[in-house]
Amino acid sequence: MTAVRVPSALHDYTGGQSKLAADGGTVDAVLDDIDRQFPGLKFRIVTEHGAVRRHIKIFLNQDMIEALSTPVGPHDEVHVILALSGG
Repeated sequence: MTAVRVPSALHDYTGGQSKLAADGGTVDAVLDDIDRQFPGLKFRIVTEHGAVRRHIKIFLNQDMIEALSTPVGPHDEVHVILALSGG
C-alpha cells in the first residue's frame, strides 16, 4: 500500500488522521482509493475537471508531480501539501 500524508487542514475529512494507506498504481488511483475510504477528500485536492487545485501541491516521495497519472509503488509516499500565499 502507498502511504498518503495529508495536511492538518484536511484532517476533518480523515477523522483526524494525518497518514493514510491506499492502493493504486497511479497518484490518481491512490486519490480515488482514499476518497473511497474518506468520501469528499479527493474533491478537496482535485477539481471536478481532474486538475490539482491551485493551492495544493502533490509530492511523490521528494519530487513534486504535475500529472496525476504519475505511477506509484507500494513503498512510495504521496504528500499532499497546502501551498502558502499571502501579501
